[in-house]
Amino acid sequence: MLRRAVVVSACAFAATVLAIPPGAHAWGVQGHDTTGAIAQLRLTTAARDEVGRLLSGEPDPTLAGVSNWADEVRANDPDLGKISAPWHYVNIAENDCRYDAAVNGNDGQNVIEALRTQSATLADSTRSDDDRRQALKFVVHFVGDIHQPMHAGYARDRGGNEVKVRYLGKNTNMHAVWDRGMLDTLHAGDDEEVQRLLALPAPDLPAAQPDTDPVRWAQDSCRIVRAPGVYPDSTTIGDEYTRQFLPVAESQLRLAGERLGQLLNAVLDPSGRPR
Repeated sequence: MLRRAVVVSACAFAATVLAIPPGAHAWGVQGHDTTGAIAQLRLTTAARDEVGRLLSGEPDPTLAGVSNWADEVRANDPDLGKISAPWHYVNIAENDCRYDAAVNGNDGQNVIEALRTQSATLADSTRSDDDRRQALKFVVHFVGDIHQPMHAGYARDRGGNEVKVRYLGKNTNMHAVWDRGMLDTLHAGDDEEVQRLLALPAPDLPAAQPDTDPVRWAQDSCRIVRAPGVYPDSTTIGDEYTRQFLPVAESQLRLAGERLGQLLNAVLDPSGRPR
């Protein structure tokens, strides 16, 4: 296996728990776009109206239109980008995919706690529209991030970034394969990819009690990282790997869109009125 067993002390693990570099983007642009587009379809009337109001000044005032904003900030804003960089991931695979804030919480600087904090800001009608707009854009992106398995994986290989592979004839790494490499093989536009995802079996999500727990989301993603074959035996991978794991990646994107819709409905429309 490419992933070698490494014994780390509790102190060393805590020090390196959030180790994905700032350049790592979950799902690439299209993945986040499609997650946002699916969520938009699931909004209640009240939630959709509030999203539209908060995003009215954006160039593309939709969830898909702001879904990559957090990555753009991380790349281009020296202040907010630096502050928010640790909010995109949480490495829990060394802890058997269990989130323990004392072990791998990084003092609250991780995607689980960021989702909790930003969701609370978005729900708080006493906060300014600017604060709530920013929180909404973070929430849209972070729900996508937390469903990218490598963003809930191993600290010791920086979420797969240090696992070098040759995928379909190109030198890359496992994080990038899951970010966009497998999706790129489809050569599909955003609308086409949304339709592909909507054609998948609908995830079994509770309606009466929406699934809005980011701890569960991260732990579910982490279990994918630890599944057989995700870290391949060979450093050269291609079509066979794509056939095996592209359906998993697409299933995660569909799930992210559905869960994002539920979360925003719970935050922005507690009455849960139907569309």
